[in-house]
Amino acid sequence: MTKRSAEEQLEELERGVVDLHVREDLLARLKEGRPLKVKAGFDPTRPDLHLGHTVLMNKMRQFQELGHEVVFVVGDFTAMIGDPSGRSATRPVATREQILEGANTYAEQAFKVLDPDRTQVVYNSEWLGEMRFDDVIRLAGRYTLARMMERDDFQKRWAEHASISVHELLYPLVQAYDSVALKCDVELGGTDQLFNLMVGREIMGRYDLRPQIVMTTPILEGLSAREEDGKIVGDKMSKSLDNYVGVAEAPEMQLGKLMSISDGVMWRYYELLSAEPAAVIAERKAACADGSMNPKLAKMALAKEIVARYHGADAAADAERKWESQFSRGELPEDMPEHTLAAEGDTLGLAQALAAAELVPSTSEARRRIKAGAVQVDGTKITDIKAELQRGGPYVVRAGKRAYARITVR
Repeated sequence: MTKRSAEEQLEELERGVVDLHVREDLLARLKEGRPLKVKAGFDPTRPDLHLGHTVLMNKMRQFQELGHEVVFVVGDFTAMIGDPSGRSATRPVATREQILEGANTYAEQAFKVLDPDRTQVVYNSEWLGEMRFDDVIRLAGRYTLARMMERDDFQKRWAEHASISVHELLYPLVQAYDSVALKCDVELGGTDQLFNLMVGREIMGRYDLRPQIVMTTPILEGLSAREEDGKIVGDKMSKSLDNYVGVAEAPEMQLGKLMSISDGVMWRYYELLSAEPAAVIAERKAACADGSMNPKLAKMALAKEIVARYHGADAAADAERKWESQFSRGELPEDMPEHTLAAEGDTLGLAQALAAAELVPSTSEARRRIKAGAVQVDGTKITDIKAELQRGGPYVVRAGKRAYARITVR
C-alpha cells in the first residue's frame, strides 16, 4: 500500500471525477489501510479501444498506483444482452464470434494503460453463465419495474412509443450482480453508466453486502468537437462516427489526429488524458493565454505524451519529425501507401478511387470531402464530385490533412 494518507489519496482520486457516491464512505474505507477492490466492466462489442475508453482506465491506473486491487471485467456475457444506456432503440445483439474477438483485443490493449501485474482480468460469463432460471427470477425480484423505468433512456422511449425489450430491463441487474459476485468496494464507469452503477449499490445491499462506492468519469468528446461560450460541444469519441484516436493505431496517425483538435478542446484532452500534474497543465494553459507559448507547442507536447504512452518515446519523436516535415514544411509523407485500381473504361471516378484506396470510409464521404475542397490530386484542389482519374499515374491524392496515397489507374 502507498504511504500517502487517506486524505491525500482521496484528493488525487477525485481529480476528473463527475459523480462520487459516497465520498465519506470512500474516505472511511481508505482509512482502513487495506487495498480496496475496484472494478470496471467493458462489453467487447467492438474489437478496439480508443482514447475515450482510456479516460476510465486512467482512473483505474490511479487506484493501482495507490496500491489498490483493480478488476478488469470483460463483459462477454452482458455483451450478449446489449447495454441500453443512451440508446434510442433496442441495440442489435452481438454474435458470440464478435464478442470473443473483442474480448481478446480488449484485454491485450488494456495493458497499454493498466499494470498487468496488478490487474485481475475476469469474464462475467464465469458466474452469470452458471445462473439457473430460478436464480434470475430471484435477482429480478430484488428490484422494481418502477425504479427501472426511472432511467432517462427508458422514459424517453416509453414516451415516444419506441420498443423496449424485456431483456434490456435485465441488463442493469446482471451488471449489478457482477459487483455481488466480486464483492467490490468501488465500481467505476462513464457518466452514461451512472444508473447501472447505482443499481449495483442497491442490489449489493439486498444481498447483505456493503454497498459499493460509485465513481464516474467524463465522456471524452471526439476530434471534431469545438469550444463554444466556454463549453465543449460535439459528439462523444466513437469509432462509428470516425472521430476517434485508436489505442492500437500507428504513432503517426495518433499524433496527426491529436494535432487536428481545436485549441480550446486541447485543454479538455489535457484534463482527461494527460498524466502531467495539474500545476504543469495550468502553467501551459496560462502561457498560451498570455501569448508566451504557442498553442501548437502545447498541443504537440500532449500528442507526444499520448503517443509515447502507447508506442514509446522514440516512436513519438519520429512521429513528430514526420508531422513537422509534412505539415510545417509542406513535404509529402515518406511512407505514402500505394494503390493500383482497375477502371472499367478509360477513367475511374475520383470518389470511387478515394474509397477504394481507403482514404475515406465511403464514396458518399468522398463526395462530401471533394465538395468541401478537402481533396487534391497532384497538388491541385478538386471540387467537382464527378471528377475522374484517367488511366495512368501514379497520382498523388490527398483527402484531408493526413490522408495521402499514390494511386495508379489501370
